[in-house]
Amino acid sequence: MESPAVRILDLHKTYREASHPSVDGLSLTVRKGSFFGLLGPNGAGKTTTISILCGLRAYDSGQVLIHDLDVKERMPQIKPLIGVVPQDIALYPELTVDENLRFFGRMYRLQPEALKSRMETYLRDFGLMPHRTKKTGYLSGGMKRQVNLIAALLHRPSLLFLDEPTVGVDVHSRQVILKNLQDLHRGGITVIYTSHDMKEAETLCTDVALMDHGHMICRGVPRELMERESASSLEDLFIKKTLT
Repeated sequence: MESPAVRILDLHKTYREASHPSVDGLSLTVRKGSFFGLLGPNGAGKTTTISILCGLRAYDSGQVLIHDLDVKERMPQIKPLIGVVPQDIALYPELTVDENLRFFGRMYRLQPEALKSRMETYLRDFGLMPHRTKKTGYLSGGMKRQVNLIAALLHRPSLLFLDEPTVGVDVHSRQVILKNLQDLHRGGITVIYTSHDMKEAETLCTDVALMDHGHMICRGVPRELMERESASSLEDLFIKKTLT
């Protein structure tokens, strides 16, 4: 049997001076090639979990493996395999789109010709070619999110983490982002995604896990989960499971 893209075993994380853990005994596997939705209300522990998976947060106990590599011990080997799109825009506003992407491409140690080719491919796919010489600080929120996503794709990761990738964007930008994410997933990339938008998650995700108060409440294929819980939609399931 093929090993999973991600395996989390009994994960615990409590922030200093917090009265309750942010992640409380979470165990979870994500199979390779899935579009996995980590869903839940504010404070459920989603962003903390993603941050731990990306090596951005330490955790108290448990085990976290990415492609069978331990996050605590093998992060230098893991970093080239993952792309991270944080909820906050991680771009330099005084640099142009091209300058930002060249900066991130050099961080990934991409060769100039490969970097140029990938930049042009992604800028064309996202419809951003006319905006490549603009400073990112002057772009719309939706365009900034698109550039943020491209920056995480330049090194062609096999595993992509997305924390609320469409929050606060206009309808057009949202559609561009979602189409490109679906194309990436069809191309074989594994996606782990957090969102409050249950309709969006129902459309995108092949698998979901619902978290609340640091625990996993349920997980499975969206349609099967809804049938099992007699829910008319993922949003209905979300409300039923997280109101108490």
